[in-house]
Amino acid sequence: MAGWSHRYARINDLDVHYVEQGKGPLVVLLHGFPHLWFSWRHQIGPLADAGFRVVAPDMRGMGRTSGPADHREYGVDRIVGDLVGLLDHLGEEKAVFSGLDFGLFAAYDLAHHHPERVAGLIALENPFFTPSRESRR
Repeated sequence: MAGWSHRYARINDLDVHYVEQGKGPLVVLLHGFPHLWFSWRHQIGPLADAGFRVVAPDMRGMGRTSGPADHREYGVDRIVGDLVGLLDHLGEEKAVFSGLDFGLFAAYDLAHHHPERVAGLIALENPFFTPSRESRR
């Protein structure tokens, strides 16, 4: 959409794709699994218009971000390292992180391991609805 910039950064031996828009305090939007940065397409513009620098990356091994074949390279330490590397690449000490599903776990892990890099957390999750209208006993 208008105003979005697609960018790439070399972080932890990965080619990381992210979309960026706006200027101001940094908000990083972390998608769920198996989603992409595109999950945030309706939030990026309004947040940027509200005065924020918005970055929505494709997480490790998803979308246009490369990923290792070895499943052991997807642990908490690697995902948190990617987020710290993204902040460093962007020249920011900290950001507000919003996560959905898998992205929320990544944001929580970052806040636990590097609280000094997190200005705030916005936790989102999809509610569970049973497919049946029948009450449960």
